[in-house]
This record gives sequence, structure tokens and C-alpha cells, in this order.
Amino acid sequence: MPYPEFFVAPMRDELASLGVQELRTPGEVDAAMANTTGTLMIVVNSVCGCAAGKARPGLALALRHGVRPDRVASVFAGFDSDATDRARSYFTGYAPSSPSIALFRDGKLAYMLERSQIENRDALAIASELKGAFEKFCAPSAVTQQ
Repeated sequence: MPYPEFFVAPMRDELASLGVQELRTPGEVDAAMANTTGTLMIVVNSVCGCAAGKARPGLALALRHGVRPDRVASVFAGFDSDATDRARSYFTGYAPSSPSIALFRDGKLAYMLERSQIENRDALAIASELKGAFEKFCAPSAVTQQ
């Protein structure tokens, strides 16, 4: 049973205020994957404490970095289940976890930050990890390196 909308609205708004586009249906997930050139980050948002105290604040800090993905989107685990399942179908080789953050380059999974890598770190460490991934996969020179 999904959480009620009033319960998750502040968590959705937290990401929306960062410019993160919410994907609420499998079709929206597929369209984001098909229609994004360059880099796409998909955040699996969650109501859990490690999403609230670590993943979302870490993401907010990382998105202030000069190098960032071309497009940032999210799905909400425990609420938009079909969209979340569809997003996870693109996370090949990784078990479902939330929160989690996937980074795609030209439609291919390039980087994955799983819950197990989030729950034992603070927001600053997560931001640092994400900025490193942005530098590696989102910087203009990343295209020529691959």
C-alpha cells in the first residue's frame, strides 16, 4: 500500500526545489531514458531516514557543483511503484534499493550509488561521491575519454 500523498509531498518538494523532475509513470521513465542526450541521473527517493538525512541533502550539495548531469529525475519508492519498478529495470546488475542514485550516459548505466553506500555515510561524503561521479561521467571531457 503506497504512502498517502500528503505524507510524501514534502519529500517530493525537496527534490523538485532542486530542479529534479519527478517521473510518476513507467511511460515517463521510458521517455526520460529515450529522450535524454548526454547524462541522466535517476534518484530513487524514499521516506526512510537515510533518504531524509543523507541522500537528499547530499544530492542537494552535489547539484551545486559546476559539473552536473544534463537531466536529473526521480521516482518515489513506496508510492509510485510502477514508475520505480520501471526505473529499476534500467539499473542492470543491481538489486532494488532505496534510496539509490543511478547515472546514465547516452542511455547506458555508468554509475550507481546504492542504499548500502548511503546509509553509513553523511551528506557531505555522499555529495563528494556524487561530485566525483559527475566529474567522471558528466564533464565535457568525459565524452572524449570513453
